[in-house]
Amino acid sequence: MSYSFEDQLNQAMASLEEQKERLAESTRRMQAMTAEARSKDRMVTAKVGPQGEVLALSFHTTAYQSMAPAELGAVLKDVLNEAKARMGERITAEMRGFEGVGETLRMNFTGERGDEDPFGVGGALDLDALLAPLTAMRPGADRTVKSRKQEEFNG
Repeated sequence: MSYSFEDQLNQAMASLEEQKERLAESTRRMQAMTAEARSKDRMVTAKVGPQGEVLALSFHTTAYQSMAPAELGAVLKDVLNEAKARMGERITAEMRGFEGVGETLRMNFTGERGDEDPFGVGGALDLDALLAPLTAMRPGADRTVKSRKQEEFNG
């Protein structure tokens, strides 16, 4: 099956738009996320937001009143770190839904689709060759000389 460049571009743009919508929805979900952790002695609960900011500390007992400052500090540190770790796990799980997106977009833009060659260009679209007529129209365009940076990069 042969696809025109316009078809390829339309498919790529549709895929890009779909990924953009998925990312926006994922961003909304992540911005609304919270995570909680309760201390081992069930004295305090910490609630954090998506960037690890402390949203609430709730004390369920009055045991903290008789604790040494260092002991209370250690309990708070532990419960806050646990809540932040849980939030990190939730964010990581949400972002896993985007694994392979780059590969999908690359395939859409280059035309690489496994064994088939839908664009008739050997599995990839040669954008330089496709855009050569436009590039040649640019004022002062001399296509026989490559820029020094490009030579250094490709070298």
